[in-house]
Amino acid sequence: MNIAALRNEYSLKTLDVDHVNHNPIDQFKKWFEEALEVKAVEANAMNLATVNDSNKPSARVVLLKGVDHGFVFFTNYESRKGQQIAKNPFAALTFFWPELERQVRIEGKLEKIAAAESDEYFSSRPVGSQIGAITSPQSKVIPNKEFLQKRLTEVEQSYKDKIIDRPDHWGGYRLIPNVIEFWQGRPSRLHDRLEFQLDETGNWQINRLAP
Repeated sequence: MNIAALRNEYSLKTLDVDHVNHNPIDQFKKWFEEALEVKAVEANAMNLATVNDSNKPSARVVLLKGVDHGFVFFTNYESRKGQQIAKNPFAALTFFWPELERQVRIEGKLEKIAAAESDEYFSSRPVGSQIGAITSPQSKVIPNKEFLQKRLTEVEQSYKDKIIDRPDHWGGYRLIPNVIEFWQGRPSRLHDRLEFQLDETGNWQINRLAP
């Protein structure tokens, strides 16, 4: 396999300052709706990059669960990413929608959402997902698959015919952005890139970046 020879030519759309919403979160919502319209695979999947206390990056895919003045996702607070966020709350998100030849990069600071918000979302999850959040000691080393299955059986029995409350170790984060970049693929790798930066007055400044 010649990996170096793999390439796609992008030509679906263009991206210009005159045709974007000057509020980048509203622009993101527009692009996200378009990703849903074309049935992009896992349109809400986003790469979350955090940094540990040795300044080494770590990344994984999580699912976007809400957009307001920030970008909301849920996880185990005691997981690897949860521990990294507790020590360094700055993080980055990346969305990629190949069906539209688009990418969005977001940088900002993470904060825990209100407990009531986490409770509301947790109660909306399927019972299996609620059980899974209690069962898994996320990111911890486990001896084997059977260990997890045994824990699952125990938790299922413990909560049989009971309402399952959100465990304290599980909940949501909101990334409050200060940089959002919109990337539209273009021919000859001369891609369109518009970067929104939040200035000291709380206003968004738009710059075109070289591809």
